[in-house]
This record gives sequence, structure tokens and C-alpha cells, in this order.
Amino acid sequence: MKIGILKEIKNSEYRVSCVPASAAELVNCGHEVIVESKAGEGSGFKDEEYIKAGCIIEKKAENIWENVDLVYKVKEILPEEYKYLREELIVLTYIHSNAHKDQTEALMKSKCISIAYEDISDDKGEWPLLSPMSELAGKGGFLAALYYSQSVNGGNGRLLSNVCGVETPIISIIGCGHSGRGACELASSFGNRVNMLDVSYEAMLDAKKYMGKNVEFLLSNRENIERCIKTSDVLINCILWPKTRTDHLVFKDDLKMMKPGAIIVDVACDDEGAIETCHSTSHDDPIYEVDGIVHYCVDNIPSAFSKTASTTLSNATLPFAKEIANKGVIKALEDNKHLRRGLTTFDGKLTLKETAEKLGIEFTAPEEAIK
Repeated sequence: MKIGILKEIKNSEYRVSCVPASAAELVNCGHEVIVESKAGEGSGFKDEEYIKAGCIIEKKAENIWENVDLVYKVKEILPEEYKYLREELIVLTYIHSNAHKDQTEALMKSKCISIAYEDISDDKGEWPLLSPMSELAGKGGFLAALYYSQSVNGGNGRLLSNVCGVETPIISIIGCGHSGRGACELASSFGNRVNMLDVSYEAMLDAKKYMGKNVEFLLSNRENIERCIKTSDVLINCILWPKTRTDHLVFKDDLKMMKPGAIIVDVACDDEGAIETCHSTSHDDPIYEVDGIVHYCVDNIPSAFSKTASTTLSNATLPFAKEIANKGVIKALEDNKHLRRGLTTFDGKLTLKETAEKLGIEFTAPEEAIK
């Protein structure tokens, strides 16, 4: 199979989908890997490293799009790339189809086969291609709060750390998943008082095993959320909001209860999701204010740590890319229910139920589509 690795064109996106070591694995399986020149440069990987791994370097992205069987990417397809979508092309990347209706429609119109990292499952009912990025996003979210708390960056000048003689800051984190734990690991290590909220008692018990005594675990209900809103210096949301929900955990009116100078960090970046006032931002324009409360909602936080992020993402996605390349996409989808769970579009049909419900588009079961 011909596999294309593209240089990401999304604003402030420095990751690459496949690092040289992973590319070498695909080449060793007998596949032809074509890498756009400088695709790995933002993550510290040079063209020479890909050549050494057995890859072909191509200067023009369009030549890759037009000639490969599988496009192996990081981020969603942008409007300027829609023209390259075509029947029988396989696209493997983060898609976020429910948030980008025009992209979903373009994928359907082209009749390509698209598979979303974020919707591939595992036997535990978790999302293994989200978890490595989630940990980085959680840690990066706390570091962003640390940065924007500084006076020189427009903050209230409060160091998010336990300092002798000064009241200890309070950091509240919604969600005990991978991103929540990542944020908690740094926030608690800095000596802050940390609240972690979740609806699952089991998830809280599991997270508690790894956290210090300065972390308090609270059931995520309205009473506890309101308490955290009133007392926290930083509120970090780390839960993906279900695509079909229209309610929120934190409402716009709740911002009036927050401390002056408090910061909201939304790692999930769902527009009007768990936090009503949040919408996605970018690294070059990362923050905005609502009712005096700074919001940081960058939707690709891991890109700031591109070398680490690219390596972990490549490690996680490679087994699925290899399965598609080695077996062919139809056989791979038939054999692997978790890969099939990530199927977004197939031959013009929308095969992701949550997106179909959210966007009001007809749904076709993946099993039925691939027949």
C-alpha cells in the first residue's frame, strides 16, 4: 500500500502523524511511505531521518494526496484540502466530525473512507488514541494556567504553588480521566490544593491511588461544582461532552461567582460543552475573557510539546495503520471491531452514530456500510 505522511497545515500545528521509527516499521512490512518534505520538522524530525527509514520525500502535498492509498494525518481535513478527497482514498486522522459539519459533508460527498482516531475504542471501553494526547493536554492545561496567572502575562500575579506564608491556591479539575490525571499530577506536585470531580466513584478511587494527600475527590454534582466555582483560582475541564447534549455543568451566570482573576481552562474544547462559555482557540490567539474571567481553550495543546506528542501519537496509531495497510481496509474493518468503531464515512454514508444524531444526517451502521 502507498501511505502518505503530510505536513499539517492547521494553524500552530507542529505534530507529525508518523515519526521515522514508525515509518520504518511500515516500510519493513513492504509498504511505500511517501513523506511531504519538512513534515516532521516541527517535531524535530528531519527529512534525512525519513530517508534513512526507507521513505520517499515529496515536495508537493498534492502529489501525495493524488497518488497514495492511505493518508495518515494528525488533524482534521481543512477546507483547502477537500478538493483532494476522492473515492477509495483512506483517511486516518483526528476528524471531530460532529464539530465540523462542512468537513463531514465533504468526506461523504467524496465517497472516501475516513477513520477517526478519537472514536477508535478498546476492550476497556476507553479511547486509546485519545489517551496519550489527553495526558499531555491536561498537563499543558495546568502549565497554561500557570503562565496566564503571571502579572507579566495579564494575570493576577498569583503563583500556583504552595509558598510559605501565603494562602495555597485551589485548583479544581472536572474529570478523573487521562487529561484530568495529567493536570492533577502537575497541580498537586506544585503543592496546590486540588479538587477532582467525577460522576464515577470507581474512577475517583482509581485516581486516588496515584495522587497525594493535597487532592480531594468530590462527586460531580451541582452542589460540589458550585463550591468549586466559588473557591477555585483555576477551574480545568477535562471531560469530553457527549455530542448530543445541550446542557452544561458550568453556566455563563456561574462566572459571576468566581474569584477575580480566576482562570478557566477547557482541555476538551467542546464549543458550548461542559462549560457554556467555552469555544476553541488557537496557540497564536489562545485566550479570551467572559465577564472578567480568562478562558484558555486551545484545541491542540499537545502541539506545543510536538516532539513528545508526535512520538506518543505515532506509537499509539501505528498498529491500526499497519493493520489497514497489511490486510486492506475492508478486511481490517471486518476483523477489528475497535477500528470499525472509528469509521466515520464510507462510500458516501455517515457511519458514526453520535455525529449523525448531532448533525441530523442519516446514519448507516458501519457493518452494513462495509458489506
